[in-house]
Formats: sequence, structure tokens, C-alpha cells
Amino acid sequence: MSEMATIARPYAKAAFEYAVENKAIEAWQQMLFFAAEVATNDQVKPLLSGLMSTDKLGELFANICGEQLDQNGQNFIKVLAENGRLKTLPAILTLFNGYKADYDKEADVDVTSAVKLTKQQKLDISASLEKRLSRKVKLNCNVDPELIAGFVVKAGDTVIDGSVRSKLNRLSDALQA
Repeated sequence: MSEMATIARPYAKAAFEYAVENKAIEAWQQMLFFAAEVATNDQVKPLLSGLMSTDKLGELFANICGEQLDQNGQNFIKVLAENGRLKTLPAILTLFNGYKADYDKEADVDVTSAVKLTKQQKLDISASLEKRLSRKVKLNCNVDPELIAGFVVKAGDTVIDGSVRSKLNRLSDALQA
């Protein structure tokens, strides 16, 4: 996926910058989502690596997407087709969504706890993380009884592990050393 992301990055960045400049971030996000779904369709996927000329492939792909793409979206698809990059649409969408989250100063945070968190606990965790990350936080909460107690927070590269399981593991490692 890292190679695909490397290839997709300049396209995603260009699309995002264009969307910001034209105040059309939501519209571009929807167009890219639809185009990425088309690119991963089982009937369309073989065409992307087939022997069809890039002009015809771009035209066909734009026709499949139909009214879901505006004129600029269709032009973007044609550029991707000309450069043999239609397969990168899912990676372009992922990167675009990341640029949007950065632009909106938002962060998706995964919180795994030993028991279901109360509404107040979620609010406290959100407030603390918003202060620490300087972003609006969207919590994705999960329950894992194997943590015994406490919780684990993952926000991008940041991991905060306050679970009893990890404390017991560290204690066990210290005793064995």
C-alpha cells in the first residue's frame, strides 16, 4: 500500500488543493468516494489493467460514473486514465480524507476499554485529547475485556496505554529480568 500511496499522493494533494480553492471539499470527497467504489468494482477492476487505450478507458470510466462527477471530476478521471493511475483511486480517497481531517483540525481516535464507557467518561476523554492534540476529536469506542481494567487510546501514531493488562505485562517482564 505504501507504493500505491506514494503514487497517489500528488493526485490527492492536487485534488484537495483544487477543492479548497473552489470551496468544494465535500463535493470532491463524494466524487472521489464514488470513483473509488467504481475502481474497486469486480467488473471494472479488470478493465483498469487491460489493453484498452487510455483515452477510451478515461471516457468509459467517466461514463460509468455519470452524473456523480462534475466536469472537473471527469477531467481528473481522464488525467488519471492518461497516466495509468485509475487503480490508485482508493488510495487517493484515503489521502484526500486525511488532508480534509488535517484541514478541519479533526482526529479520529480509537479508544478500547475493558468495560463500556459512560457518557461522562467519553466527554472527559474527548476534552483531554482535544486539549492534548489541539484538534476536534471523534471517538471510536470498543470494548475488550482482556484489558482487565483501564483503556488504550490510539490517535494516529500516538498510543496511550493505561490498561491493567499492559501494567501486568510490564511487571512480569521486570520480574523476569
